[in-house]
Amino acid sequence: MIRDRLGKELLYFDGGMGTLLQERGLAPGELPETWNIRHPDVVTEIHRKYIEAGSDIVLTNTFGANALKFHDDECSLEEIVSSAVGHVKRAAEEAAGGREVYTALDIGPTGKLLKPMGDLAFETAYNAFKEVMVLGERAGADLIHIETMSDTYELKAAVLAAKENTSLPVFATAIFDERGKLLTGADVPAVIALLEGLKVDALGINCGMGPEQMLPVLKQYLKYSSLPVIVKPNAGLPKQRDGQTYYDVSPEEFAQCMKEIAGMGACLIGGCCGTTPDHIRAMTELTRGMEAKIPEEKSYTVVSSYGQSVFLGEGSKIIGERINPTGKKRFKQALKEHDLDYILREGITQQDNGAHILDVNVGLPDIDETAMMRETVEALQSVVNLPLQIDTVDAEAMEAALRIYNGKAMVNSVSGKQESMDTVFPLIRKYGGVVIGLTLDESGIPSDAEGRVRIARRIIDEAAKYGIAKKDIVIDALAMTISSEPEGAKVTLETLRRLRDELGVHTVLGVSNISFGLPARPVVNAAFYTMAMMNGLSAGIINPSSEDMMRAWYAFHALMNLDPNCGRYIGRFSAASDQAGGAGSISASRNRTGSTLTLKEAIEKGLKEDASSITAALVTEKDPLDIISSELIPALNEVGDGFEKGTVFLPQLLMSAEAAKSAFAVLKERMDRSGEVSEKKGTIVLATVKGDIHDIGKNIVKVLLENYSFDVIDLGKDVPPEKIADTVAEKGIRLVGLSALMTTTVVSMEETIKLLRKTAPDCRVMVGGAVLNQEYADMIGADFYGKDAMQSVRYAQKLFGEGK
Repeated sequence: MIRDRLGKELLYFDGGMGTLLQERGLAPGELPETWNIRHPDVVTEIHRKYIEAGSDIVLTNTFGANALKFHDDECSLEEIVSSAVGHVKRAAEEAAGGREVYTALDIGPTGKLLKPMGDLAFETAYNAFKEVMVLGERAGADLIHIETMSDTYELKAAVLAAKENTSLPVFATAIFDERGKLLTGADVPAVIALLEGLKVDALGINCGMGPEQMLPVLKQYLKYSSLPVIVKPNAGLPKQRDGQTYYDVSPEEFAQCMKEIAGMGACLIGGCCGTTPDHIRAMTELTRGMEAKIPEEKSYTVVSSYGQSVFLGEGSKIIGERINPTGKKRFKQALKEHDLDYILREGITQQDNGAHILDVNVGLPDIDETAMMRETVEALQSVVNLPLQIDTVDAEAMEAALRIYNGKAMVNSVSGKQESMDTVFPLIRKYGGVVIGLTLDESGIPSDAEGRVRIARRIIDEAAKYGIAKKDIVIDALAMTISSEPEGAKVTLETLRRLRDELGVHTVLGVSNISFGLPARPVVNAAFYTMAMMNGLSAGIINPSSEDMMRAWYAFHALMNLDPNCGRYIGRFSAASDQAGGAGSISASRNRTGSTLTLKEAIEKGLKEDASSITAALVTEKDPLDIISSELIPALNEVGDGFEKGTVFLPQLLMSAEAAKSAFAVLKERMDRSGEVSEKKGTIVLATVKGDIHDIGKNIVKVLLENYSFDVIDLGKDVPPEKIADTVAEKGIRLVGLSALMTTTVVSMEETIKLLRKTAPDCRVMVGGAVLNQEYADMIGADFYGKDAMQSVRYAQKLFGEGK
């Protein structure tokens, strides 16, 4: 069993498949998976060469084999998967020489973005992965290898499908850019937190970069991961010579880099695009006999969202408490009226005011908590990138939220009651999460610190039975109101100290509980908050809009040298901040909500309903074209600039575009009625080239171009060069955008460009896709290479004479 060898010895993957099939005649647009049926000897031969080169783990030729991507009437999905597994098994029998070779069912991305960014539902993606994985296990695969994932949400769907429907080991790798980010914004710790929470067997990186470029990302993996790390780089960058694609890292150079990577601590190494049996042979010969570095258990406590990770233990974190009906009449009204926009504004305000994590509690007696929790979590994750704390005592609502949550959530809570632990811990084991343990049990809340610490120990010990490590437990020492329990604050502070010093566990408090029934509550709350942080509080559940609480937070971190050079404190309370909103005023200096929200702010925050309603009010007073020029375009430019600088990520960019679209719909209706015409800046044709069925990049570019008032003719995916050329000629198009995600389809992109040069020499061509770079774009004759969607917009603006 491969699990017995993981992390104990160096294991070798194979290399690329698509480029080798191209060399053997795979035509542009032909699906590589069909060769399992049509050319079985060729596929088997490639597997055999990799095994002879020293590969221990060989991937089946099934990267694109799922019902969403594979539509070939001549070859059923079951035939494809069954034959693909069989080819690896046959090659191993012929070439392994008694050495054990593992058949890895290769699972690539669907090629679509999941909702809310795209149109693919989470469970639809899950079912597509499930179908292939069940077929793969039935055919005899030894493990499932999920690779080239650029979105944590799709990654989660694939891992859950594997874990819930098969008994096979699960490996998972993602594709990062040079900043160490996924397409949708996740950093390395966020990906690791998600995958370790879902209990994969090994994790890592593949594709996108050559071995040298992967080193910074690998260092982060090795720093944060407790699991065996996989590294599968490309053979450098794609280039062209005599009309053929090749990669610029030789087998010898590749082997030297992989030796360094193995020496750093990677346990499973191999190759991706452009690597050949020669690359793998050079790698195995140079590294064979190297002692694997056994992965060390890391103690980081991490919660994550699609866009960031938050580490507990680095100062004291702020958990925003405002998305909770307790004591909040207006919030209860919003829940009853299904006013999601109010909830989203509360989330955005807390993020703007400094929260690190958002508590989400939607429990009211007269609503469907499960449905509301699911909808609220999905909606919040479309407009804020903070991790969420799932706050509910309803097990069904808890599981619904954990299943669709994009990241590793905080969970509030479990108690020392056996029934509570029996209910909550299986969910944490299944979905991952950092769970809050309440220091109460069947006998209630102990009146002394000793009793609370004893319950905390019991929670930690019981969690260990489910494989939940202490690092994934945060203990709530429980703040008892001092108006009824005079010793309450002292007991809580002692409990915090002992939990930190004796158990070495992180802590959390609902701070404002301390002052119920007292006048001037903010005074007591802020003083107690400071005392709690001094006694080891890892995270406080507070109102980030409270000036007193935030002043306490900033001052504590400055005083305890947790704010380098008092930078955050100075930035918050400098003279400039005073002028902006009074002496440290939180509410005055932050983004406004409710009726005072501007259209520009609504678009920047991705609030579709607000954008629509604000526009409806504005259009009664202002000219629609003025609104477009003074509100819509500046907002989109602001978000676009942030995206290019790396401060805004794809989900925020797309939700802002959707908000702008909802505003424009109101303006368009008004202009249609009045006879005004919104000036279009030009017409652009977009297409994913022949043979490629990935339309993520194309769809993102389309949304942005339309929001910048360009007309877009979207020809879809797998589009023949002739159709593109005919459309350009018929419509007199000046700009075409071509997308490709797979190495095997870049040839179609080049063919399309060559045809356009003949039939429409004045038409400009911009290209984009994960397998492209500037040098390669130049080689195939493109006029412009768009590294990201916003660059495509900038080029279109320049071409049509608009400027920025």
